Amino acid sequence: MERYVYINDRPVVWEDEKNILELARKAHIDIPTFCYHSDLSLYGACRLCMVEVEGRGLVTSCSTAPFEGMKIKTHTEQILKLRKTIVEMLLANHDQECPKCSRANDCKLRDISNRLSIDKVRFRRTRQAKPKDLGSECLVRDPNKCVLCGDCVRFCSEIQGIGAIDFAARGQNVSVAAAYGKSLAQVDCINCGQCAAVCPTGAIVVKSHIPQTWEVIH
Repeated sequence: MERYVYINDRPVVWEDEKNILELARKAHIDIPTFCYHSDLSLYGACRLCMVEVEGRGLVTSCSTAPFEGMKIKTHTEQILKLRKTIVEMLLANHDQECPKCSRANDCKLRDISNRLSIDKVRFRRTRQAKPKDLGSECLVRDPNKCVLCGDCVRFCSEIQGIGAIDFAARGQNVSVAAAYGKSLAQVDCINCGQCAAVCPTGAIVVKSHIPQTWEVIH
């Protein structure tokens, strides 16, 4: 016998989906996220995936299991306002040199900002700019573009089994970094590039050697 969950008044068959987010995606209902990755452990930090459940109020769709007859709203005025505020706060501390970023055309933060029609940021920067990590032969890490989704940290630890990077400090000073503030070149990083592959922005990218190549050619 089929079980139904109602998303925006639309009946959706609930099969083996473990959370509201996966159920919504199956129904082709877009709920933005930064920190959710189906192959990684649950983190639930970005709060972008908040939805409204009848009788329970606002919940994170990535960490809330469905139940039969559940009634969910994904795009109410309150939810959209909340998502815009979250993204604006991320943009306030984000490097604004988008045209020069190697991920300019493939940046999740930029994409979500456009989808939410954000054309200005109401908040001031609360974190000090930090230097790039250019020590690795293969990767460039720019903490000023990090949205603290934790995908790189969890992938490095849970999938690769390395743990070369992790969260450091607390509160507004928290950042993703190699141990003891070292460069990626000084820790157990194996230069696999998986962190760059899952990064939603340009915080970790594969280092380009095109300029050096042109110098050799010419």
